[in-house]
Amino acid sequence: MYNSRSSSGRGGSRQGGFRGRRPGGFAPRNRFASKALNPKLFVCPANMQAEKDVEIKHAFSDFDLHPQVHENLKEKGISTPTPIQDQALEHALGGLDVMGLADTGTGKTLTFSLPIINKIMANPNQNALIVAPTRELAVQIRDEIRSLANKLPIYSCILIGGSDIRRQLSELHRRPHIFIGTPGRLRDLYNRGALRLENTKTVVLDEVDRMLDMGFVKEITELMSFLPKEKQTLLFSATLDAKVEGIAMRFMNNPIKISVKTGASSQNVEQNVVRASGKGQKMNVLQDLLSKKEFAKVLVFGRTKFGVEEISISLQKNGFSADAIHGDKRQSQREAVLKKFKANQISILCATDVAARGIDVKDITHVINFDQPATYEDYIHRIGRTGRAGKSGVALTFVD
Repeated sequence: MYNSRSSSGRGGSRQGGFRGRRPGGFAPRNRFASKALNPKLFVCPANMQAEKDVEIKHAFSDFDLHPQVHENLKEKGISTPTPIQDQALEHALGGLDVMGLADTGTGKTLTFSLPIINKIMANPNQNALIVAPTRELAVQIRDEIRSLANKLPIYSCILIGGSDIRRQLSELHRRPHIFIGTPGRLRDLYNRGALRLENTKTVVLDEVDRMLDMGFVKEITELMSFLPKEKQTLLFSATLDAKVEGIAMRFMNNPIKISVKTGASSQNVEQNVVRASGKGQKMNVLQDLLSKKEFAKVLVFGRTKFGVEEISISLQKNGFSADAIHGDKRQSQREAVLKKFKANQISILCATDVAARGIDVKDITHVINFDQPATYEDYIHRIGRTGRAGKSGVALTFVD
């Protein structure tokens, strides 16, 4: 357990960033009234051995991929599959429906991207549709596909809310092979007659559990109804419940079910609590922690858009290289902030649950839950931002 001892540290007074704030900057506690999670859930040692115990049976050289894809993987330094890639790729490349259950940060994007690239290279007249819960995740999927399809005649486009729809309409006129987007914008473009899906032979529902949590059931149902009956469906989720199984049963054809979940929480993440009461003391303790050398790249979670913004502003005023992403920022602003975080131009990113859902940054050292998550599933998704790609991480949760 970390102590809540205050100190002045760098940047002078620790509470300066919260003086004179507008009412509503931090939402009243009862606005988010819910059953509090047991703090014991936030304490767990890391178990780096867990992932190593999973037997990997293939190398990427074993899979029948396009020669240029093999070269691109080699250039990216990727030779050994992760467990989900090792177990799912053979089935996905064979054209079967796959339902993959895996923790965050385990390489699901590559698992569905490689079969799509292979199929399009074999038949350039077909399309693929990839549906993601958030804009950030859609952008990262697009970037990953571009790197995997480098030097290949494959064109992908991003179709997300918060971005210029006129530009997206223009991109659709270029007849891209791969559509990557969020449910609402995809449905909108289809209803406008701009998104043509009759040649779609592969559909991916990524992080479907989060899409359902965000209320996209209707949008997903409509999108699936627009697609040809004969198609391959690849579904990936970090959690499995009745809603996810319902989607799978409704839209998949005898799917191969693959689960490489390593446990109830991220195995590579050291989890602990920090005792602090009230906004002022929490900010003091937060800045004490961030002053430590080992807190090299940190993701700070807040409950509300206003709260996240004020945490970021307060940190900036006290000399920390911090910024924030949340729903009140334009998509271009969110992408710019995330780009700075990836490039180490800022070392602290403050975010809400929804805005951070698509973050895939492999070298995050710490996740700090300034505000506790609403559910344990949200907690798992939060701490899954660290301890990725075989590295260890630390997650700290503030409790009263």
